[in-house]
Amino acid sequence: MTQIGIGIIGGGYMGKAHAVAMTAVGAVFNTPLRPSLEVICTTTDVGAADKARQFGFKRSTADWRKLVDDPSVQAIVVASPQDTHHDIAIAAFERGKHVLCEKPLGLSLDQIYAMVQAAEKSGCVHMVGFNYIRTPASQLARQMIVRGEIGEITFLRAEHTEDFLSDASVPGDWRTQGRANGNMGDLAPHIINAALALGGPITALVADIETVHKTRGGVAVTNDDQSAIMCRFANGAMGQIFVSRIATGRKMGYAYEIYGTKGSIRFDQEDQNAIWLYKSDGPEDRRGYTKILTGPLHPDYRSFCLGPGHGTGYQDQIIIEARDFLQAIHQGKPKWPSFRDGLLVSQIIEASWRSHEGRCWVEISKLERA
Repeated sequence: MTQIGIGIIGGGYMGKAHAVAMTAVGAVFNTPLRPSLEVICTTTDVGAADKARQFGFKRSTADWRKLVDDPSVQAIVVASPQDTHHDIAIAAFERGKHVLCEKPLGLSLDQIYAMVQAAEKSGCVHMVGFNYIRTPASQLARQMIVRGEIGEITFLRAEHTEDFLSDASVPGDWRTQGRANGNMGDLAPHIINAALALGGPITALVADIETVHKTRGGVAVTNDDQSAIMCRFANGAMGQIFVSRIATGRKMGYAYEIYGTKGSIRFDQEDQNAIWLYKSDGPEDRRGYTKILTGPLHPDYRSFCLGPGHGTGYQDQIIIEARDFLQAIHQGKPKWPSFRDGLLVSQIIEASWRSHEGRCWVEISKLERA
């Protein structure tokens, strides 16, 4: 086993999740590379020192440049706000350090193009933090699609719906200010990544984006609450994607329905340890959806639990993500989703905004550059 020095920028919700994952990943997956928590960076020296003590880091700083320059740090997790991602990633690649960056990669396509170019030029491992698609159930769905178990996909409907801002009387905060922090910047990347992973490339789309609650606590809201996207996939399939942070009653509605010529698949993250499969074979009066509970025979489940139906949780997704990151570094090979995969997601988001503003269909190929 070989140690690898880890630096994490950001000590909030995701910073903690990544720190826990790096602490646990070696024991869960017996990885050849074992993370050593070297430096954590947050916005203040006092806060960083407190997070270092809490999470088990050796040192702390309030200056991300010091973390990037630290010779003991070989790999960096960027879990800070979106407006910091570009500068941190570029600096890290210039110093030959591997980067796992939370989504979305940057504030604009120009920023993300630059990040992709720097990542690929560096020869370092680069990944984007799309954790939800790593559940054993969604990994199983991808396997079934690739193996042709439901035939050719004809239609995909996907949604990411939550209700943390459904109450308009709650005063606005940073989440309601600035396009990058809105529904399209926060929730949409996850489910767009899922649509691409399950349905393949999207070639064109038309979108409608809405701010339902124009003010919160007397302060104007400057970003979006919900969006509806109609799209076409490269294989000819139709698609619909709905994203909302005001979907009353929904807590983690990362869900999809995929219809094929031989069957269909349904999944809902609120029941993340089950997937529903329909197959168009056998007598008509015996056909119906079968609920498959994830277990040790499904991707990555066995490392966490030997009991079928016992289930995995949110933190386990981040641990799987950490395993993939370390595995890519150890093998010296790219691992999905790379920064270029993150670019594809951001192109769909940009195309959605252009469609909404122009009230028209947008072809994704016209956004390509890098």
